[in-house]
Amino acid sequence: MSKLDRPTFGVDLEGAHSADYIWKLHRVDDGLVRTSYEVTWIEWDETGKFKQRNDEPVVGRSLLMSPFNIFFTWQTTPVKEIIHTELKDDKLISVKFKTSNSTYELEYVPNPHINENEN
Repeated sequence: MSKLDRPTFGVDLEGAHSADYIWKLHRVDDGLVRTSYEVTWIEWDETGKFKQRNDEPVVGRSLLMSPFNIFFTWQTTPVKEIIHTELKDDKLISVKFKTSNSTYELEYVPNPHINENEN
């Protein structure tokens, strides 16, 4: 296949920009850390297929980290238990939850790359 015949994919650049705050996911079991500009919670139907995107974590939903396309940063298995949530001005800023195989902490934190270029 030549370079010109290769299939192309539309890339969703939503959230692919500098922001003052980012989402930081920490997998407690092994210390894995992932970051993204946005997160969403995926709801599944009774057959395990995508049903809809949501803003809030709920048992049964999976966390998906931006970008929201085939190049997503991370996706968890469905949430089995929500251990702790923290809100600020009615917006989620922290959640600790368990899936069938891991425990995660998700926090909305200052972007460490913002001040990097100012020094």
